Amino acid sequence: MPREGDTLVRSYGVVKKGAIIVSITDPPDQAELDKHGIRGASMMAHPDANVLEELGRLIDAKKITPKVSKVYPLAEAASAHEQIASRHTLGKIVLKVADAPARE
Repeated sequence: MPREGDTLVRSYGVVKKGAIIVSITDPPDQAELDKHGIRGASMMAHPDANVLEELGRLIDAKKITPKVSKVYPLAEAASAHEQIASRHTLGKIVLKVADAPARE
């Protein structure tokens, strides 16, 4: 099974000259970028309560629709992790901790 950084390493040789690699795991290697005539950037996510609240409002208003691949009960967290590690998941994996509260 490929490791997390393997995709980035393989990308240098397949990205079109002049294009850009954006990595969400590790920062791209500048020497490799220069060698292949491409640009690179990294983007890291940092949890922010205000952003999460706004996303919740947008979802409730049906302005955005999250893509959920599969919902696992919390007791099957190991299976959820295996699915993510397979790297064949389109969308998000959700762990269901409890039933949703009744809405008024």
